[in-house]
Amino acid sequence: MVTTTTTALRPDEVREGLERAGVGRGDLVGLVLRHGVGLGLAARGHRWSVAAPRPAEVVAAVEDALRPRWVWWSAHETAATVVAAGGRVATCWDVAAAHRLLAGGSTADPAQVWAALHRLDPGSVPRTGQLDLLAPVAAGSGGDPEVPVDEAGHLRAEWAAGGWARTPDRMAAWADLVLRAHALQDAALAGLEVGGDPVATARSESAAELLCVELGRSGLPLDRAVAESLLTALVGPRPTDPAHEAALRRARDQLVLRHVPSTSDHDQTDLRNPADVRAALAGVGIDLPDTRSWRLEPWRGQHPLVDALITWRKADRLVTTYGYAWLDSQVGPDGRLRGRWSGSDGAAGRMSAGAGLHNLPAELRPAVAAEPGHVLVRADLGQIEPRVLAAVSGDPALAAATADDDLYLPVAHRLGVQRAVAKIAVLAAMYGQTSGTAGQALAGLESAYPVAMGYLGAAYDAGRAGRHVRTHGGRLVRMPVLTTAGDEHAARAAVNGRGRYARNAVVQGAAAELFKAWAVTVRAGAAPLGATVVMCLHDELLVHCPVGRADQVSDLLDDALQAVGSRWAAGRGVRFVADISVVDRWSDAK
Repeated sequence: MVTTTTTALRPDEVREGLERAGVGRGDLVGLVLRHGVGLGLAARGHRWSVAAPRPAEVVAAVEDALRPRWVWWSAHETAATVVAAGGRVATCWDVAAAHRLLAGGSTADPAQVWAALHRLDPGSVPRTGQLDLLAPVAAGSGGDPEVPVDEAGHLRAEWAAGGWARTPDRMAAWADLVLRAHALQDAALAGLEVGGDPVATARSESAAELLCVELGRSGLPLDRAVAESLLTALVGPRPTDPAHEAALRRARDQLVLRHVPSTSDHDQTDLRNPADVRAALAGVGIDLPDTRSWRLEPWRGQHPLVDALITWRKADRLVTTYGYAWLDSQVGPDGRLRGRWSGSDGAAGRMSAGAGLHNLPAELRPAVAAEPGHVLVRADLGQIEPRVLAAVSGDPALAAATADDDLYLPVAHRLGVQRAVAKIAVLAAMYGQTSGTAGQALAGLESAYPVAMGYLGAAYDAGRAGRHVRTHGGRLVRMPVLTTAGDEHAARAAVNGRGRYARNAVVQGAAAELFKAWAVTVRAGAAPLGATVVMCLHDELLVHCPVGRADQVSDLLDDALQAVGSRWAAGRGVRFVADISVVDRWSDAK
């Protein structure tokens, strides 16, 4: 290892140093940085550290000249600084994202990642306690405190807690360490026996985390005036003070309580208490085991109380989750709705976001609007989960059905049933439903698509047995530990539920991997067009672009899907489709 530690390099000198080391386009460069302090770099057996109050400028200089693949512990720590400074990088390897792929779950701090890669007991990871915060070395770690790995093989607690940024030498060593973590992850992923390419998955998952940082920075364009008017129509005027807010709440409640029989005490009926709601419904002759919305829907029109209750719940949710307080706290003065994004929800790997972005009610979608001179290009993957099932299972008959724009039509023809029945059967197969209409059609699926059904069955059996499963791209999905000892009925239900979870996870998780690979490909192609991805919602993308670029962005969305699909499901003959539209407001998309 040749080590060069310098504390006053200019951005161009850093670039020249990397070039002398033989670093070129796509080569790995370990990166750690701390705003106001500097950064550490590692590549090809060399280390550098730079004291720079604006380290993002150094990264930008290297990116513009060399376009390396940056390797960092976490995009939310490192890339966030670059993005906040207006920088942009093309490719990366996110160690935290790769760890979540390999190990499952959501925990991915450097100490846990390092322990997993070296097969050390995660419970023995050293931690810096409250009393040790000022100590240079965590108690009991032993050895040289300037070496990041302790005598037991763990990362030192003080380093992992941020002590890596104390000196230039430490920053350089920490950058080198992230490259070592990458090498171990790359080897572990390459050794997985799954249908897809886990290393390629890790790269797209890494880029997805980078996209998440950018999404959190750019935000979703929102027309505040329209949002205000929608809220006024849905939940009433903006409260002027707490007393006014309480009065508005009572008025909303009264629209439901007026339908409660006079034999009940309205003042004692709490609409936010399920037991009180059940009692009120029983008072009008509707006896239900619970008051979930899907349970109430069939009773619409049977009594005014039910209709009023369903309407009230929607308004109450808007007030508490998407009301004026949400609008004031989450939408910036520039009219952008921002929340923290994550590339993996910790289960099957779907993207998620805070600030209500992922559950924005349809009633508020008219407020999501392109800025002047721009449009929104919306793309929604069509029937993605059954198409993914065809790809990951390798079922040739189901793959043939994907050639049709509406996959359910050829499936219905093959089964000899109506399209609606075929759709229910396919979805039931993935979600584990076996009763009713779905159960009757499942027998036909077993004979018509035995490879796909066998794939789902194997996942179901693994889940029931408590064995973890891996997706097509290699993500580990952990099965929950059952806690129903002594209750045979509950234990049986839990075992079957775990099986259903597993069979859905292998499809949903693979669909999430395909979606993210598509999203990051669109991200890369959108930048030269002045376009930006502003929303990733399950299987739907929103891209904000100049009006004159709408056709190019539309072509990009489709071209990217075909390119990603052909790589992701190589040789499987599966066709992926997307419904693409250009709109001014999200609600205009059909």
